[in-house]
Order: sequence, then structure tokens, then C-alpha cells
Amino acid sequence: MKEVASREMWRLKTESRIKWKEIGWYLMLIIITIPFIFPLIWILTAAFKTQAQIIASPPLWIFKPTLNNFKSVFMEQNFARFLWNSSVVAVASTVLSLLLGLPAAYSISRYNQRALGVFILVARLMPGISFLIPWYILFSKIRLVDTFTALIASHMLVGLPLIVWIMLNHFDGIPRELEESARVDGCSIQNAFFRIVLPISGPGIITATTLSFLFSWNNFMFSLVLSTNRTKTLPIAIYNFVSYAEVSWGNVMAAAVVIITPAIILTMIFQRYVIKGLTMGAVKG
Repeated sequence: MKEVASREMWRLKTESRIKWKEIGWYLMLIIITIPFIFPLIWILTAAFKTQAQIIASPPLWIFKPTLNNFKSVFMEQNFARFLWNSSVVAVASTVLSLLLGLPAAYSISRYNQRALGVFILVARLMPGISFLIPWYILFSKIRLVDTFTALIASHMLVGLPLIVWIMLNHFDGIPRELEESARVDGCSIQNAFFRIVLPISGPGIITATTLSFLFSWNNFMFSLVLSTNRTKTLPIAIYNFVSYAEVSWGNVMAAAVVIITPAIILTMIFQRYVIKGLTMGAVKG
């Protein structure tokens, strides 16, 4: 009886320790995520407040929501056009980066062109601001400032190296025996790439596409220099609500919600694939 009671007490103590560890783990997660979630909650609530409610002290957590900020953003500031500009630039730069980056990453992986890979990595690691002046001078000479061509090309400077390095690790993890079997069956290198390698590289491609799109969607620096009213993108358009006298915080927050909503939706939809794509390239064989 004593032995049975002792085992039961040991089991209860073990379960209690496990339970407290789980509680501590969840508390730690909550503490870590609060600094990231709180700004999003603040932006979302402020987008539905008036200017007086936003700057009120102490902050108002109970208020009557208003859609006036969103109406002002889309009706008075022509924000739909800026939304279209950002969409065109982000989609076009991502698609072109994929068309160039996927074959480049495959070639570097299969033919051990590591010097080229390092060169691309250096271009990715260099601060984007170092390209601004040469980029502006070049596009000014060929009269491409304030065109989608200039913005797409400059955004590819960020997206293309990113896609190459994500897919390089992914292609390194794909067994070469699969392609050799396809070659034996009569496939050319190109057919093996399109019919064998790409179909099983879905998670990596989705990861590269998502990250490249988000970097382009949120890019501020290149658009600030290379665009004006005709091709202005969303991050730049927010400055329309900042004047010398005051900042229209309600409009700024509403515009911020418009900008971050596609990014959040895209991340939530492809979260599983992004995680899988980032981890698959780390395991070879």
C-alpha cells in the first residue's frame, strides 16, 4: 500500500510540474508577443477613432467607431490609385524575380557556381541606400524616373537575390537521383527542371514569392526617390496626411491598416508553406 501511495504521489507531483511548466511557457509566449501585437491593436483601433479620440489622454478604449478616416483616405486622397501602383510594382517585380531567380538558383546549385552565389549574396547584403544615387542618375539619363519600369527594376534588386538564396538551399536539398532518372527516361535538363524539380519545390517557391512580395509591398526607400505623383506607392502616399501644422493621425492609421492588411492575410494563408519552405532547405538528402 505504501508503495502504491508513493507512486501515486510521485505521479501527481510530476503532472503538477508539467502543468506549471506549460503555464510558464504560455505566460512567456504572451509576454514576448505583447510588444508585437499591441502596436497592431493600437493602429486598428485608432483607424476607427476621431482625431480628438486618438490624442486623448488617457487613451480611450471604449468609443463609437467611425469610418470617416477610411472615407477620407479613398475619396479625398485617391488612395485606390496608390493601392493599384503598389500592387503593380509588387506583383511585377516578384514575377520577374521568379522568372530569373529560379533558373539561376538551380544552375548555381547543380553546377556548383558558388562564386556567382556569393556575388548575388553581396548584392543582397549591401544597403539599398547605396544604390539610390547611381539608380537615380541612370534612370534620369534614360528618362525612366516616375515610371513603373524604374520601380520594378529597383524592387527586383531586393527580391531577386532573396529568391535565389532561398531556392538555392531548397534545390540543394533535392536528391539529384530524381533528375538523373528523368534524364535516363529521355528528359532534357530543361524538362527535368520544369517537370520534376519545380513541382516538388512548391513550399520553397511559395516562401520565396511571399517574402519577395512583402519586401516590395513595404519598400519605402526606392519609391521615395524614383516615384512622384503618377507612380507613388502606398508607403509614400502616407505622407499626404502629414503637414507642417498637424498630422492627421486618423487618416494615417486608416492608411496603415490598408497597407498591412494584405501582408497579414498573405502571411496567414501561406504561413504553413513558408515555415515548411524555410526548413526544407536546411535538410539535405
